[in-house]
Amino acid sequence: MDGVNLPLFLAAALILAAVPGPGILYVAARTISGGSAAGLASTAGTALGGIVHVVAGAIGVSAIILASAELFTALKFCGALYLVWLGIRTFREASVLAVAQPNDRGGRRAFYEGIVVEALNPKTAAFFLAFIPQFIDPAAAHPAQQFAALGLISVALNTLADIVVIALAASARHQFTTRPQLLRRLRQGSGLFIAGLGISLALVRRPAAS
Repeated sequence: MDGVNLPLFLAAALILAAVPGPGILYVAARTISGGSAAGLASTAGTALGGIVHVVAGAIGVSAIILASAELFTALKFCGALYLVWLGIRTFREASVLAVAQPNDRGGRRAFYEGIVVEALNPKTAAFFLAFIPQFIDPAAAHPAQQFAALGLISVALNTLADIVVIALAASARHQFTTRPQLLRRLRQGSGLFIAGLGISLALVRRPAAS
């Protein structure tokens, strides 16, 4: 970590982690839809998906994808379609089951879906490649290891922010458990919101080459 201004990086990463973004909003929507267990499983999945981007960025894969209009577009639309499909499914399941019962299968599904959602999000790749290099000393030995270390710290801070959001969303959801009709509407709204995140992802433009 020679040449890295770690205190400045931690301050900047903490502020960015606390700012509501697509990841936080997705986890909040999953918590409202399926409860705190689904939210925790989702954030564990998005954290692992974030690590995928950290590793890819460290070895240069993300840079290649962002430099190619075709690869960026393919990744973007795969992620967008997946989010829209998840949103539609969440909306339809809300009409069948007003109160989701936590179970291992549902937790595993939320975990795997979180991985796919984050791993297919080119905005995460763009963020890491734009943010982290500002704190790396290119003259120091092993800049890829510095990138990976700072990326993992950023993922950990984002996960902590997600956990706070899960607690707040679960508390709000709990207030609706005695009112099934309102809970169903809340879950339907979370499904529409997830689909909306997919549509917003489809509209993302590839970062301009510097």
